[in-house]
Amino acid sequence: MNAPLDSPPSAARLARIDGDAMPVIGIATDYPAGHVIASHAHAKGQLIHAVQGVMVVAAPGGQWIVPPTRGLWVPAGFSHAIRCIGVVRMRSVWVRPEVAPHLPGECRAVGISPLLRELILEATEVPTPYEADSRAGRLMALLLDELHALPVLPLHLPQPTDRRLRRICARLARQPDDDATLADWAGRLGIDAKTIQRLFARETGMTFGQWRQQSRLLHGLEQLARGEKVVDVALALGYESPSAFAAMFRRQFGETPSAFFR
Repeated sequence: MNAPLDSPPSAARLARIDGDAMPVIGIATDYPAGHVIASHAHAKGQLIHAVQGVMVVAAPGGQWIVPPTRGLWVPAGFSHAIRCIGVVRMRSVWVRPEVAPHLPGECRAVGISPLLRELILEATEVPTPYEADSRAGRLMALLLDELHALPVLPLHLPQPTDRRLRRICARLARQPDDDATLADWAGRLGIDAKTIQRLFARETGMTFGQWRQQSRLLHGLEQLARGEKVVDVALALGYESPSAFAAMFRRQFGETPSAFFR
C-alpha cells in the first residue's frame, strides 16, 4: 500500500534499501496521481526513473521535471522531495557510493536509452543477495557501466537565494507569461538592471532571459504531462503561437513535445 500523501518513505523501507549490501539493486514502486513524497535522503545514490507518469523533484539548488523518457540521478545524502503528476510507476536503481565514485556529485537530469530502460526493468526483478559471477551480477555490472555514460539534459531550474531574485522567480512561477523586462524589474526593485543580470549569472549560471525561458519550458512540460493541448500551453506561457513554442522546445530537446512524451 502506498504511503499517505506528503509523507517520507517509511523508516523500515529506507533501512531495507540503505542496508542492502549489494553494490546495485533495483526497486519498483507505484504511486497514485498527486502523491507527494516528502523530503528525505538515502545513504545510496539513486537513479529515479518512471515508466509511466511524470515526476517533479525538488532538491537543494532547484527542481527538475522528469518524464518517462528521462531520469534523475540523486547522489547519496542529497535531500529530495517528489511530486507525482498522474499515476507514476517508478523504477529506481540504487548504487552504493563506493562502487561508483565517478558518478555526479550533484543532481542531474539524464537521458534514458532503450538499453538502460530494459536494464532498469530487469534490475527490479533481481532478488538479493546475488553473486557477482552470475547472470544477475553481470546484469548489474552492465547497468553500472551504462550509468557512467548518462547524457545530462536541460531539465533543471536553479533557484537563487537572493531575496530580490526570489521575488522575480516567484512572480514567474505564478505567472509564466509575464513579459516584464529587466528594466521593468529594476524599477520595481529599486536596483540597476545590470545588477539583476549579474545576480542571475552568479546565483543561477543563467541570464535573466535564459532563466525565464527555462522556467516556462519546465512549466510547459508539467502542463503537457497533465494532458493539456500544445496550443493551450503555448498561449498560457506567453508564446505568440504553438509553432513558436514548438520551435523553442525542439531547440532544447531536439524533438517535438509529442515525441518527447512518447
